[in-house]
Amino acid sequence: MTQQKTQASQVTNPWWFALELGLFAGLIWGGFHGFFYFLRFTSVLPGFLAEPFFKTTYLKTQPGYYMGWLFFTVFSLVATYIYIFTLRKMKGPWPGLAYGILWWVIIFFIGPMYKMVPPLRQAGWDTIISEFCIFMLWGLFIGYTIAVEYTEERAREPKKVFR
Repeated sequence: MTQQKTQASQVTNPWWFALELGLFAGLIWGGFHGFFYFLRFTSVLPGFLAEPFFKTTYLKTQPGYYMGWLFFTVFSLVATYIYIFTLRKMKGPWPGLAYGILWWVIIFFIGPMYKMVPPLRQAGWDTIISEFCIFMLWGLFIGYTIAVEYTEERAREPKKVFR
């Protein structure tokens, strides 16, 4: 009886976990995207996901930057919920990397139709590589965090000895 009670209390609520993870994924990797934009590693505006809803001139302002960061955070929340309810039993870092690459492909092949991102042939190698790396790491962050929480990935970690 005690073991069942202990095991039942250790189950992570996927709704709250996805909310927290998506929030941090959006804040962290949206911040990296903004940092890459200001260092001119990418020409894609930090508010590229808000492009269909706001004018580009607004998204180039300080409030527009924060609006874009908010949109990226909401996008990360939605993507985290999709991942957690479809792929949470996948083990290791590879599914997360593939998930990030899938989103990069979706955004860079569908996004030009909505003027969210430039077409790949016009984007330049700096932008293509920077955006690819950001999305790959963003997907890794989401996927591997979920894998560690919902599979036996913690058992593979080395034991820490405190003295």
